[in-house]
Amino acid sequence: MIQAANIILDRVVLVKVEANIYGARKKLKKEDLVLADGSKLPPEDLASLGSKRLLDPDRLTVFNRLKKEAERICLRVGTRFLGGFAIPSESAAGITLELERIAQDFASAKAEFLAGYDAAVTDWVVRHPEFAGIIEQAVDSVEFVSTRLSFDYLIVTVGVPDTLPAEDIARLETKIGTLSEQMFYEISVEANHLIEQSLLGKDQVTRNALRPIRRMRDKLDGLGFLDYRVAPVVGTIDALLARIPDKGAITGSILQEILATAMLLADPDKTRRHGEGLLAEQSHAMDDDGREVEDDLVEHSDLRATADQSLLLPLLSPPVLSDCDIGVAYRSDDQTTAVETEEGGSTIASRENNEASPDSDLFSGLFDGIFEDEGAGDMEFNDLQTESLDEPAHLAESTGQPSNPTVLAAVTIGASNPDKSRLSHAEPETVMTVDDDNDETGTDPDYWF
Repeated sequence: MIQAANIILDRVVLVKVEANIYGARKKLKKEDLVLADGSKLPPEDLASLGSKRLLDPDRLTVFNRLKKEAERICLRVGTRFLGGFAIPSESAAGITLELERIAQDFASAKAEFLAGYDAAVTDWVVRHPEFAGIIEQAVDSVEFVSTRLSFDYLIVTVGVPDTLPAEDIARLETKIGTLSEQMFYEISVEANHLIEQSLLGKDQVTRNALRPIRRMRDKLDGLGFLDYRVAPVVGTIDALLARIPDKGAITGSILQEILATAMLLADPDKTRRHGEGLLAEQSHAMDDDGREVEDDLVEHSDLRATADQSLLLPLLSPPVLSDCDIGVAYRSDDQTTAVETEEGGSTIASRENNEASPDSDLFSGLFDGIFEDEGAGDMEFNDLQTESLDEPAHLAESTGQPSNPTVLAAVTIGASNPDKSRLSHAEPETVMTVDDDNDETGTDPDYWF
């Protein structure tokens, strides 16, 4: 938990705004009141007498306005934390410039107020002549008022010290853990203000209504590291802003979408649930994509395995591995797919399904009915040239199986690299034959093992 707290603290700075504003009020005393005969005041433990103003409060509004502006500047990119404002570290420079401007404006307003302080008190007495006595006896000096008007700010970093007791560290971690809740609450306050002031009961709005939306979006984006559910919400706002026309008033369905988005942001709990739901959908979509990719990889792997198995050939003598074309017949009911390779490789017919067939089934029924007609071999392979085998060939008995339609695929074996062929030493049930065009004696075709 300490590590998570330090990660957040490393990304924020704490801005403390100290604005002291003279109240121009004094506590009302009993002698300040004129009671009717028989009237009496309640005891102090039951009710207080309140306060009396020493000058027009409107003369102090400039200081309150500057204080509020400083707070709004900090809240625009940050959130309340430890009596100040936690803002992203990258925003510190910009915030410093704006707070410095406010400090200068405050100093100018202070100098102007002090210069007209006596006149302001006199004017107040003139406006309330019947109470002039209680006002004049409570007036403060200009020097005292000067000490009660000040503006300053401080930007510091916050860390978790190692020497703190465990309970103090836990207390600080709890405060850090509430940062996201405070952020969502502040967003809800601004969204509610937008709804009440600009959206409810309107059939069209100006583009000024987009400023609060963009302001809330930027704040969420800058503080997204506080809560993992923020990023999808920012994406929702971006998608909405992208559909808004560049010119003209905002009406119709777009206005309704803005209202719906503002109402979503006005509820902190719904905003968090919305972000969490979007993340769940994205995670589900990513899982589906991952499974599809994995299935594709398995499918391609099976295809490669099938192609490799189709390259298994009976062991041939070295002389036969010179440049030659061998006609290979497959059953017509076997679905075949041509696999093309570079020159000197092999062109084969692989099974369409991805199941690996045993070596014993690879050439099963290979030559059924091929040589039923003695002239069929000459017609199908009239362009094929074969060389005599160096090793003694074993004669096979002629087949008496019924004739089946066949599909022929040429297998070209390059003599330059015969070792690249996948060779099978297991004895196949059916082997490849080479018909000798010059053999007129009716001998049976050769078998290679």
